[in-house]
Amino acid sequence: MSRQDFIIKIHLIISVLIVVPVAFIYGFKPSVEFDIYLGTTDEQNFFKAVMGLYIGFSILWIFGIFQAKHLKTALISNVIFMFSLASGRILSLLIDGMPSKIYVFGVVGELIFGFYGLWVLNSKYPKKS
Repeated sequence: MSRQDFIIKIHLIISVLIVVPVAFIYGFKPSVEFDIYLGTTDEQNFFKAVMGLYIGFSILWIFGIFQAKHLKTALISNVIFMFSLASGRILSLLIDGMPSKIYVFGVVGELIFGFYGLWVLNSKYPKKS
């Protein structure tokens, strides 16, 4: 992997390495890492759906890492994913109050990855003439 490829793809790689395990935790045992205890089948269903979304986006990012034709789509989807999560967490912070430290860390990471992705799209991504 060239230096340019590394700069363009590193946040996609890190995103996959974080989002996939978090997806499985959300889907099967959120209480392991988070103060979340699912009590109903509907709650379990909701978290499995979130798991599916996380895994689906991760698959798209993997395609972007390994196939140049999917890279721009992977970058755009990663920016939207990260900023969407961050905006929801910020809204919750304003309405619901301060979450646990792991979620505060999460919003900081999501903002960093979102802005990094924008930077890659605007300055590093190969532009066609």
